[in-house]
Amino acid sequence: MQRYEILIYWSKEDEVFIAEARELPGCMAHGDTEESALQNIKEAIHLWIDTAREFGDLVPEPKGCRLMYA
Repeated sequence: MQRYEILIYWSKEDEVFIAEARELPGCMAHGDTEESALQNIKEAIHLWIDTAREFGDLVPEPKGCRLMYA
């Protein structure tokens, strides 16, 4: 799996953890726990990349800088 930066934060409004892969526009997921949000975003990244390739869209290379920020 390519290493995209993942941002996880708590949404007070939705009362779930939100995970974003900002290098992949619109690639987001959520979960009741940080762990489930992380697992869901990993799946979303795979689906995002598969869909982009299917339609011949550019798949950005990961910047590869920061992998975890707390």
